[in-house]
Amino acid sequence: MKRISVFGLGYVGCVSAACLAEAGFEVIGIDLNEEKVDMINNGKSPIVEPGLDELLAKVVSEGKLRATTSCEEAVINSDLAFICVGTPGDENGKLRLNALQNVSREIGQVLKGSTKPYTVVVRSTVLPGTTQRIVTSSLLATAGEIFRPFLKVAMNPEFIREGTALKDFANPPFTLVGSEDGDTENVLKEIYKNVDAPYIHTSLKTAEAVKYLCNSYHALKVCFANEAGDICQSFGIDAQEVMRIFCMDTKLNISDAYLRPGFAFGGSCLPKDLRALLYATHHADVALPLFESILPSNEAQIEQAITKVLASGKKRIGILGLSFKPDTDDLRESPMVRLVETFIGKGFDVRIFDRNVSIAKLTGANRRYIVEEIPHIASLMCDDHQQILAHSELLVISNNTKDVEEILAQVGTDCMLVDLTRGTVSDQILSQEAA
Repeated sequence: MKRISVFGLGYVGCVSAACLAEAGFEVIGIDLNEEKVDMINNGKSPIVEPGLDELLAKVVSEGKLRATTSCEEAVINSDLAFICVGTPGDENGKLRLNALQNVSREIGQVLKGSTKPYTVVVRSTVLPGTTQRIVTSSLLATAGEIFRPFLKVAMNPEFIREGTALKDFANPPFTLVGSEDGDTENVLKEIYKNVDAPYIHTSLKTAEAVKYLCNSYHALKVCFANEAGDICQSFGIDAQEVMRIFCMDTKLNISDAYLRPGFAFGGSCLPKDLRALLYATHHADVALPLFESILPSNEAQIEQAITKVLASGKKRIGILGLSFKPDTDDLRESPMVRLVETFIGKGFDVRIFDRNVSIAKLTGANRRYIVEEIPHIASLMCDDHQQILAHSELLVISNNTKDVEEILAQVGTDCMLVDLTRGTVSDQILSQEAA
């Protein structure tokens, strides 16, 4: 595939068109703005971006890139279209998808009656489900359902930053392609074969979601660093030095540690240290809206789990895992203790299985806490798998351990499952639900 059209010659479109042309493709840029089209055809950049003027001048003079206002001309002379139109948001956050829908309809209109395979790739940032709901449906609304076998649709979010866009296009964190078939994946894989980055194929919705979560996380990091600066300033500490050292930890801080969806945090450190920090900064009149939202967010996860169990209508509840994380007997501020106490308070018949906690009940550092602080919970502990299986109408899974896997293998179809690990045992749960 050598012929590519790029719809929308804004920031993403201009950079994509120029870089694709440099990679050896015949590229046609399309935009309703005649001034942008004229600038591209004269080898000039309509946006300010280091190196883009020179690159456009080069690829245009070599005949690899040209621009037009005609959708028909672009589609007829290409085998694949990248859609890079804007998706601006209203004040309340609702996206305006008019341009995306209109472009999709126009492309479909040109393809009407054609039997030539055509690939449409969305580069615009859109919420999960938008590519299928807006792009695919709009394409087929004008091309006709008869064109469906010849249409390939993909989501290919961009990860380029203003000021370093050309470098980022050539060396992104990864090349992400979302599609529902292997043929479409192969088309994009060929296009990006010379890009220096891991190539990742996933579903349309997943690709759409990754882009939004990346941007949200980047915003979160900016706010975290700024509030960290406020904290340091309140203590008279050099914030830049603190964060320099903070970023040197690539095992826990700048890593994938803790970035796995699951249940609420607990333990002897995180809740206590957050409260201590907030207490100190409140007394120093330092506002930390991000830090202050962490404990309420954690609490919301616990409430959400309680709601799920209450909604089941089941009364005999089995808890798999009581400690605040796997492979420990530490119950201090364990969110599972909170769940159990709530269920007991509401009159549920609760049983618990956690091999490490059962051992700690007999000996170990946590024995006093178990016996003296939560004796009402200690009395609900089961000694083996069979006891909790025989008791439970619903099992709540908080930790993924070997014990949990063994229990799930024996669960009957009449037992409901609530998986607070959100995926670590999802295969077992799905297999039970399908049985």
